[in-house]
Amino acid sequence: MANLLATKPLDMLLCEASEKGEHSLKRVLGPVNLIMLGVGAIIGAGIFVLTGSAAARYAGPAIVVSYILAGIACAFAGLCYAEFASLIPIAGSAYTYGYATLGEIFAWIIGWDLILEYAFGAATVASGWSSTLIAFLQDYGIKLPPQICDTPGSVWVLYDQRWVPMTTLSGKGIDLAVLPHVTAQFNLLAFLAIIVITTILVIGIQESATMNTTIVFVKLFAVLTFIAVAAGYVFHHQAQTAANLHPFVPPSYGWAGVIRAAGVVFFAYIGFDAVSTAAQEAKNPQRDMPIGILGSLVICTTLYILVSFLLTGTVHYTRLNVGAPVSLAIRETGVRWGSYVVNAGALAGLSTVMLVMLLGQSRVFYSMSRDGLLWKWAGEIHPKFRTPWKSSIVVGIFVACFAAVVPIGVLGELVSIGTLLAFVIVCAGIWILRIRRPELHRPFKTPLVPFVPIMGMLVSLLMMVFLPWQTWLRMIIWLVIGMVIYFTYGRHHSKVQAALAKSSTLAG
Repeated sequence: MANLLATKPLDMLLCEASEKGEHSLKRVLGPVNLIMLGVGAIIGAGIFVLTGSAAARYAGPAIVVSYILAGIACAFAGLCYAEFASLIPIAGSAYTYGYATLGEIFAWIIGWDLILEYAFGAATVASGWSSTLIAFLQDYGIKLPPQICDTPGSVWVLYDQRWVPMTTLSGKGIDLAVLPHVTAQFNLLAFLAIIVITTILVIGIQESATMNTTIVFVKLFAVLTFIAVAAGYVFHHQAQTAANLHPFVPPSYGWAGVIRAAGVVFFAYIGFDAVSTAAQEAKNPQRDMPIGILGSLVICTTLYILVSFLLTGTVHYTRLNVGAPVSLAIRETGVRWGSYVVNAGALAGLSTVMLVMLLGQSRVFYSMSRDGLLWKWAGEIHPKFRTPWKSSIVVGIFVACFAAVVPIGVLGELVSIGTLLAFVIVCAGIWILRIRRPELHRPFKTPLVPFVPIMGMLVSLLMMVFLPWQTWLRMIIWLVIGMVIYFTYGRHHSKVQAALAKSSTLAG
């Protein structure tokens, strides 16, 4: 059992972080690139979809408070990530931090768990991206065959001259039987989206970061367009805005609903942790990683608060439980061109989430392979592109197939529970390392230890408790599969275990 809790020496990690040459990752990312990676991962479906449904179902106009609470909760984990990322600038994120503090078995669990988060997260977003693309193209009169636009068995109907999933019309009093309908066979759009992004990731991290930054600016332009248009509308319709915002906390929901909504919108922040997987490709990780992680959190929290306030000020919260509440609100203002900009922004938003998730996934694979816990090919670096090309390609093909055939609803909560477990491990690791190695030079120090890491663990565990039991069951099955791989391959090829065995032999 002692060997299972063997930690990876920090000196070894810092030595790996300083490696250079064609067999190491290329250090090209600055603070702006890292902030844009964080914004690219965080602002996706959450700001364009989740805000409206959470306001309508749980909090009303007080959804603003829910976002503030969720942002504070996320900041606890973000501060812990920032300390680790500056101290141990290695590609493995929470996996590496767990290895350095809690031991190999915990590192394996969190590494396998991160595969669940990033791979399934990218597959989930790809599925949503295809639906968004179809809606965007239909705005311009372009209709793609629904058979290639959704997972097998999904039924689409032609309603109001547009192809839409039949589930979006249920409960609206429409006779669905008389509408033309088709059954989807394969989500080709999601498949191709993942393949294209995988190709970009293989070609190079600089190219990937440049593409991400460009698309993030498109996305931010769309969000800022909504804020400007909605703010003008709210200013010129103050009586209507006041009516929409009253009561601020609906009596039927109460403050319990506001807190419940905070748990729901918390998942709109998921993604900032993917910034830490790029630590080994940052030019000056000790300075830039905390800037990237905390900077992206501050920017996104500010935008979430502004959007949620203007959304509920423009449209009464009871009407916001729709698939595209931001599009609904901007149509309400009468600014038709704004709707096109917002839809384009939603499409761009989902694109960057896929890119950052696949980037994080391949870097975790790379780190686990370098430690001997996964197969050697997963850690091989392309001599020209300086990227983990084999792991990127294998992961990309797997995720593309998954996105094309597995319904989006099956994956969403799995991503959430995987992320929250990573948060718990990272927060615990900071506390443990402060006790074991207080003398270490920490370029960035998490304030108020142990209060901040304890709160990070408690908030994450509380949100995990409220997830459905089916989600827990699926995660347990996934971890069991991982344990089989660890005990049949990883443990026997682990470099840390080999070093322990060698030192035991020499001591004997």
